[in-house]
Amino acid sequence: MKSAFALLVLLAAAPVSTASAAEPDATENGRYAMTPAPDGFLRLDTRTGATALCKINGSSVSCRAAAEESRALNEEIDRLARENADLKGKLAAGQGGSKYGLPSDEEIDKALTIGERFMKRMMKILRDEPGPGNL
Repeated sequence: MKSAFALLVLLAAAPVSTASAAEPDATENGRYAMTPAPDGFLRLDTRTGATALCKINGSSVSCRAAAEESRALNEEIDRLARENADLKGKLAAGQGGSKYGLPSDEEIDKALTIGERFMKRMMKILRDEPGPGNL
């Protein structure tokens, strides 16, 4: 178990030391986060978000990138960004009333005119129709 732990520490330090060998960068410290998983560990690159499932096989470690999950997330982010841009474009073009999606003054006036006509007609009907006491 101690050799597996030493190998894990060596594996975690190796990418950082080789990446920073050309030019030391203080932001590289803690770049990778390791989480225990069945038969190994999950490695997360905190800078890029790339994940890899690493398995310990005797004295060696093999890592397999989990690109499918990150690709699906990136596709969803891209779809939402396009939808957001489309909605902002429609809002800016005035296809939703004012800047905040509220009705314009013309739309309010039209609605009030319709409401006023309805109320006048309803009041006329109530005045002209014989009620139970007017028979």
